[in-house]
Amino acid sequence: MKRIFVLFMLAMFAFAGTAQAETLKLLTWKGYAPQKLIEQFEKETGIKVEVTFSNNEEMIAKLRATRGAGFDLAQPSQDRISSVQEKFHIYQALDYSKIEAPLFIPSMLEAVKKNTLVDGKSYAVPFCWGTSGLIVNNDKAAGVDSYKALLDPKYKGRVSYRLKRPTLIAMGFALGYDPFALYSNVEGYKAMLDKVAETLIEAKPIVQNYWANGDALIESMRSGEVFVAMAWDAGGWKLHAENPAIDFKAPKEGALGWIDTFAIPAKAENVSAAYKWINFIMKPENCGYFSSQEKYATASKDALKYTDKAVADNFARSFPQATIDNIKWYPPVPAKLESIEGKVLDKIKAAN
Repeated sequence: MKRIFVLFMLAMFAFAGTAQAETLKLLTWKGYAPQKLIEQFEKETGIKVEVTFSNNEEMIAKLRATRGAGFDLAQPSQDRISSVQEKFHIYQALDYSKIEAPLFIPSMLEAVKKNTLVDGKSYAVPFCWGTSGLIVNNDKAAGVDSYKALLDPKYKGRVSYRLKRPTLIAMGFALGYDPFALYSNVEGYKAMLDKVAETLIEAKPIVQNYWANGDALIESMRSGEVFVAMAWDAGGWKLHAENPAIDFKAPKEGALGWIDTFAIPAKAENVSAAYKWINFIMKPENCGYFSSQEKYATASKDALKYTDKAVADNFARSFPQATIDNIKWYPPVPAKLESIEGKVLDKIKAAN
């Protein structure tokens, strides 16, 4: 009898361990895993979702530190995968047979496969896309249509942007360079960054703050503390819904287009749950809900059928055909350029 009891307890512990293992550890951006969809996924699959919010730089750092362990699914931008994978091997190649391809916009799926190709294998599928450009309070800064407004003394103390690589790229375009064309020319790219750094350091007295948190930036725009900011389109559209004078604007140099993806870390413990989440979230009704809540377009082929009309109106207002044609889509970042950019950003931060 005692032996039966011991065997029973061991079986219970084993069962508990198995149940505990049915967890999806998701490393993602704030807003990319709406609570309603998490609850629906958990109800449908029995898999618990644990979410850690992050950004590109932190994702890379976290996965480098663990050599790709600690998370089952991550959501890096597509231009930040191939060079990182070549150098650090923090992701695993995707098994596209486990992806429900008909859910995706075919051209976007193929583009991400191509842009995340390393040694003949691809490492991601697309989730959502959007742009960085300008958020402008048109009552306070009428006529602003260029990244150069971030340097304009007449907006002294009313300007904000992130000290991250998108700002370096945007300012490169504003100064007449084509940063993406210089990716294959390290010396030329460094020379451009030196000029960008010189320009941004000279303009530091104009800047109210270097924002790091999107919610904080929105509050600065909402309160009237900031008139002109470089930021994501969704933030501008959120503010426009509250105050029609504030809106996202694609600069004449071109908005910077990004695609955020799903990628599976190299040492993910619950790979099957990762594929289940991808296929679940990419269903058009789920992507439609996400777009309505967060104002981002997705790679789901039929999501617009389930998307709030206001989202479509935002795109139509901010992106007439000419500005769509002028979007500067991020290509993969060569690994050797990231350290150069980091030093330039540190130089700008340290300048008085």
